[in-house]
Amino acid sequence: MTSLQCNIGGVTLRNPVIMASGTYGFGREYAAYVDAGILGGISCKGLTLHPRSGNPGCRIQETASGMMNSVGLENPGVAAFLEQELPYMTTLGTAVIANLGGSNAEEYIEGARLLSVHTRQQIEQGGRGIDMLELNISCPNVREGGIQFGIQTETARSIVRQVRSVTDLPLMVKLSPGAQDIVEMAVMCEEEGADAVSLVNTFSAMKIDIYRRRSAFDNGYAGLSGPAIKPIALRMVHQVARALSIPVIGMGGISSVEDIIEFIMAGADAVQVGTYNFVNLRAGTELVDGLQTWMQQQRIESLEEIRGIIG
Repeated sequence: MTSLQCNIGGVTLRNPVIMASGTYGFGREYAAYVDAGILGGISCKGLTLHPRSGNPGCRIQETASGMMNSVGLENPGVAAFLEQELPYMTTLGTAVIANLGGSNAEEYIEGARLLSVHTRQQIEQGGRGIDMLELNISCPNVREGGIQFGIQTETARSIVRQVRSVTDLPLMVKLSPGAQDIVEMAVMCEEEGADAVSLVNTFSAMKIDIYRRRSAFDNGYAGLSGPAIKPIALRMVHQVARALSIPVIGMGGISSVEDIIEFIMAGADAVQVGTYNFVNLRAGTELVDGLQTWMQQQRIESLEEIRGIIG
């Protein structure tokens, strides 16, 4: 009997396919096209303590093998998420992961506290809240916060430690490929009590509008994702997975079952699918079905049989 089930920080996922933050909204946007209950989980659109309108100007550019974005964490804020979006997300039948960013340490800490308190209250009342918190210290598209916290290990340590102290939710930390030493950064997260790490966020990149003679993005740089970054992301996941005992969630250009298998063989416990959602609205459910078929054809009963087999 083939099983795709996996456990991330005490949360049991029906399969390892999670929709990446910023590419799946709060699940409503895809409801007319897919049954989200088939997915392993959804990481919601990046939240901040207060509402953000995002970056002005151009936000998306397609590249030869991926896309660039400079959305700038446009979101309704934590309070509106708890009131308007979370009740819907908890009906989807899949794990709900809250992706949390911030402009400073206080915003991270207060955002995490509010999400945790709300979830605890919901559970006490027989309801359901957030299943996991994904701490985003790696967004390259905001001028304050984001990647500034995800480059130097000791700076990031302070944020992870303080957030850990105010939440009892399973905690996953999303890492930047721009970290000075991504293995050291991941080890630090484990030392500070993270239950998992996810990597990698987008790569800081640039496009120039040659007719206007300026950057195509008002923010100067933007985040590059998609198939172009997959080989680099895969290498980083392999390096990090060998150094940690907590689960590793791999992401970066995944657009096929074979890509998922590569990340699992590199040591990932689960994966996140991002840019491919903009190419194929049914990407997540098709990948889950395809993964099930591939494993049956290969006579693999559990992902544990192939996880981390690349030494």
